[in-house]
Amino acid sequence: MMSKVKWAILIGFTVALLLFGSTLYSQYKPDPSLYGFPVPNLAVLTKEHNTGKNFEWSRASEENGIPFDYEMSLKLRGWKKGEREGAAVVYTKDQQVITLISQTDILNVLKTPLR
Repeated sequence: MMSKVKWAILIGFTVALLLFGSTLYSQYKPDPSLYGFPVPNLAVLTKEHNTGKNFEWSRASEENGIPFDYEMSLKLRGWKKGEREGAAVVYTKDQQVITLISQTDILNVLKTPLR
């Protein structure tokens, strides 16, 4: 039988996880033109072309890649992180492939043909 303290800790942890998960979902929204790949709500679209979109986003970094919460949001939505080559990381979900290029304050999301 669990004590009241253990129950309180368990409930507190559960609430924290739910809040964290809802925050991850609300900060990044799926873009239908990019196979539903989530993009940051605060990213500013700078260019759109037939293979993807370019954004200005202050949290993008060439050295560190994308922030942890963005990584978690992608993972929770079923996008699997693949190989990284320089600033580019490949993500896959079902038969869709996205190449995400994170540079200083710039995020490029590109639809990539299957290899």
